[in-house]
Amino acid sequence: MKSIKVDMSLDDILINMIDKLKLLVHFDRLSFLMLTNETLRLSHVYPEDHYSLEIGSTIPKAQSLYWSALDKRQTVLQSLTDTNHAFYEKPYLAVLELKSILVIPIYSKNKRIGVLSIGRKQEIDWSSDDLAFLEQLTDHLAVSIENVELYSQVLRSKQEWEDTFKAVDDMIVVFGQEGNVVQFNDAVHEFLQNHELTHISALVAHCEPLVKETFYSEKAGHKEIHLRNQTICELSTYPLLNNEQVMYGVIAYIKDVTEKRKMEVQLIHSGKLAAIGEMAAGVAHELNSPLTAILGNSQLILRNMNNHDSLFPLLTDIKNCGDRCKRIINSLLTFSRQDDFVFESCSINDAVNETLNLLKYQLEKEKVIIKTELQKDIPFIEGNQAQIEQIIINLLLNAKAALEETLREKKEILIKTSFQFHEVHLSVTDNGIGIEEERLSEIFHPFHTTKSSKEGTGLGLSVSIGIAKSHGGTIEVHSKWNKGSTFILKLPTASDKVGGTI
Repeated sequence: MKSIKVDMSLDDILINMIDKLKLLVHFDRLSFLMLTNETLRLSHVYPEDHYSLEIGSTIPKAQSLYWSALDKRQTVLQSLTDTNHAFYEKPYLAVLELKSILVIPIYSKNKRIGVLSIGRKQEIDWSSDDLAFLEQLTDHLAVSIENVELYSQVLRSKQEWEDTFKAVDDMIVVFGQEGNVVQFNDAVHEFLQNHELTHISALVAHCEPLVKETFYSEKAGHKEIHLRNQTICELSTYPLLNNEQVMYGVIAYIKDVTEKRKMEVQLIHSGKLAAIGEMAAGVAHELNSPLTAILGNSQLILRNMNNHDSLFPLLTDIKNCGDRCKRIINSLLTFSRQDDFVFESCSINDAVNETLNLLKYQLEKEKVIIKTELQKDIPFIEGNQAQIEQIIINLLLNAKAALEETLREKKEILIKTSFQFHEVHLSVTDNGIGIEEERLSEIFHPFHTTKSSKEGTGLGLSVSIGIAKSHGGTIEVHSKWNKGSTFILKLPTASDKVGGTI
C-alpha cells in the first residue's frame, strides 16, 4: 500500500491493493462496498465479471450481513453452506459457488467508509495472522480512500474557484508579497486587447500605489484611476490573509466605469439643460406680452399711415423686428419645452429651420455666412425633434468656435441634408481651424475641450453622440488641420413618408 498516492482514483487504489493481496492471501472473489450518504452501494468486484448483483446496486439494511458487520464494527466470517443462518446477501453469493465469506468493516477513526468482502470456494479457516493482516490492510485502505476524497474535494474547490475567477466580468489581478502579478482573469486579457495594450504592466502601473498602500496598512483601499483614451476605472484592493491572519498577497478588483461616468455626465448636463430651458421658457413667456403689444400697435398705426410718410419705414422696421423676435421666442419655447422626449415622425429639415431661427442672427453677427442645401421630400425620421435640434445647435456652435480661431476672411458654414443608403444624413461643414488628427478619437469623450472653463464644458459632442445613438444613429467627423471640419449626423428613416419644409 505504500505506492498509493493521493492523486490516484479509487479504481487504481483497489487494483493496487488486489495485486498485492493476491500474492499474500488466497481468495476467489473480492468485492468493495462504499458507504455514501447512509447508502451502502456495491462499488467494485474482482474478478470484474464475477458478480450476481449489478455494480451500483444498494444493499438494504434489513437482514444484511454487510450492514451488520459495518454497524457493529466487527469482522464476520460466515459459512454459506449453513442452512440455519439466512441473510440478504446469501443467495447472490451462493450463485457464485462460494462456500464462505469474510466481511471486514472499513473505518477511518470513527468514520464509516464501507465494507470489504472476500469469498472462497472452499471452507478454509482463516488464520489469526491473516485476519490481523486484513484488518490492518483495511485500515490503510480507509486512510487512502479518505485522503483521495479530501484531495478530490480540494481539486474541485480549486477548479470551482478558478472557474468563478475566470467568469467574473470585471478585472481581477492577484499580487504576491513582492508586488509581482501572480494571476489575473480573462477579463484582463479582454480589456488589454480592446484597448490595444500589449502587456499587463500598462494596467499594473496604475494599480501599484494603492496595492503598496494595502500591503502597508493591511486594509482595503479604493480609488478611481484614469487610463489612456480617457478610460476610467474603479480600483479596489483587498488584503489576502492565510489561516493565521498573515497577509500573503493583495487582490485588485478593477471595474471599467467609463460608460457609467458618461451616463452620469449626460444626466447632469440634461438636468442643467432642463433648468436652463425652464428659465428660458419663463423669460420667453414674459417677453411675449410686451411683444404682442408692440406688434399689435405697430400694425394698427401702419394701417392708418401713408406709405410716403417719413415714419412709415421706421414703423415697418419695428414690425419686422417684432415678427423676427416672435419667431425666435416661439423657437426658444419649442426647444425648451419639458417633454418626456416621446419619439414620433419628424423632419430633419424642420429641425434645421427651427435651429437657425435661434442661432442665425448670432452667427451672422460674427460675419459667418450660412448656406443651406436641404433635400426636398426627404424621408421622416423616428425621433424627438427637440433632441435633434440640440445636436444641430451643438454642431453649429462648435463650427462657430472653430471659425473664431481662424484668420480666414470668408467664414462659411454649410448645412446639408440628404437621403443616402436608407439613412437621413445631416452634415455641418465649416472652413475653420479644423481638428488635429490625434484628437479626433477623443472629441466625443465627456469634458474633452480646448476651450477655457468659462467658454465650454466639453459636453456638447458627448451629449450629441448619446442622443444620436438613442435614435439608432451615429455622428461621423472628417477634419483637416487649418482646412475645416465636417460633422455628419446619420439617422434611420421612420418610414416611406416624406415631408419637411425648406
